[in-house]
Amino acid sequence: MRHPVVIFALLAAVATAVPAFAHAKLIASSPAAQATVDKPGKIVLTFSEKVMPAFTGAELMMTSMAGMAGHDPMKISDFTTAMSADGKTLTLLMRRALASGSYQVNWHAGGADAHRLEGTFSFTVK
Repeated sequence: MRHPVVIFALLAAVATAVPAFAHAKLIASSPAAQATVDKPGKIVLTFSEKVMPAFTGAELMMTSMAGMAGHDPMKISDFTTAMSADGKTLTLLMRRALASGSYQVNWHAGGADAHRLEGTFSFTVK
């Protein structure tokens, strides 16, 4: 029979190793995916855990607007980014409010385990 201290130590080692397998996931955004909003001045991405700023970012594409039929999506680069103090929130600060149309956010994030995740969501501006 194993000693209870040895069993406890093994369980504690396994429990502390589990977070190493976790990956940063996007858990919320503002505007939310598929939302229709008034002209936002910022886009906020909230992750499930602290992310590494050097490996985290987003690309903003305007995918449609009046008079844009037949045009490829346009990359929007008129913003700066800021990371929250807790390292879980990335904010894209627009230099001017977004114009009416449809937008796609392509994000990527690297957590403490250095595993890179990426995703996409869309929203519409009235």
